[in-house]
Amino acid sequence: MMMRVLLICVASCLLVVNGEDIINRCTLAKLLYEEDLDGYEGYTLPDWLCLAFVESNFNISKVNENVDGSFDYGIFQINSHYWCKDYHSHSENFCHLDCQELLDPHLLPSIQCAKKIVSMSGGMRNWAEWKLHCSGRPLSYWLTGCRLS
Repeated sequence: MMMRVLLICVASCLLVVNGEDIINRCTLAKLLYEEDLDGYEGYTLPDWLCLAFVESNFNISKVNENVDGSFDYGIFQINSHYWCKDYHSHSENFCHLDCQELLDPHLLPSIQCAKKIVSMSGGMRNWAEWKLHCSGRPLSYWLTGCRLS
């Protein structure tokens, strides 16, 4: 009994220290599939998974400050200068949402905004990390072991 209590305490401390909301790769693949992202604007599910990995390491709650004073939010690291309102810097707010919504664990605001970004000029090339690490590379391994249905 004492060992069980100790284990729970240690696990709780690790969760608090870590503070990250990491989504499982296959769980994300299934969600993206259900939201019709496979083939959206010519990009495959592996493209979307690679994007989420290189931008946030599947961390739903990641926020990163940029040198220009803008912030990147969520699993796709969507920038506050153009896509959402964060009340810290000027924003075009093309996705018409509060940046905090991009940290929603259900991911629907992030997915909708990412779809808007991809449908504009440049597609996934709007993400520098995707260009560097995903574009033009074989990516099918991102779905290895995942069941989509």
